[in-house]
Amino acid sequence: MKPETYTIDATNRTLGRVASEAAHALLGKRSAQYVRYQALPVKVVIENAAKLHIPARRKEGKVYTRYTGYPGGLREVRMDEMIAKKGIEEVVWKTVDGMIPRNKLRTPRMKNLTVKA
Repeated sequence: MKPETYTIDATNRTLGRVASEAAHALLGKRSAQYVRYQALPVKVVIENAAKLHIPARRKEGKVYTRYTGYPGGLREVRMDEMIAKKGIEEVVWKTVDGMIPRNKLRTPRMKNLTVKA
């Protein structure tokens, strides 16, 4: 099976709409060969991620949390801090990652995602 490539232009679009379109393609649901138990060879490229429309209220209000595993190890990072530290690509990647089912196919599917600022 020949790999398919989907290119998504994120210019002046909201984060959620771009991410859900990318997740839908990564799952293989745009392909005629879709089966839910296989990761199809589908590549998704999100271009112009820096031109996403993200309101200031969302950048300051959205908080990403993680737990280190140690007592008192709850870590919180706001979206604007994450963009400053790791770039908009990390925010887009985390958003798409959250829309992919948590199973053994998640890792191979996410390896097919490329985000370009």
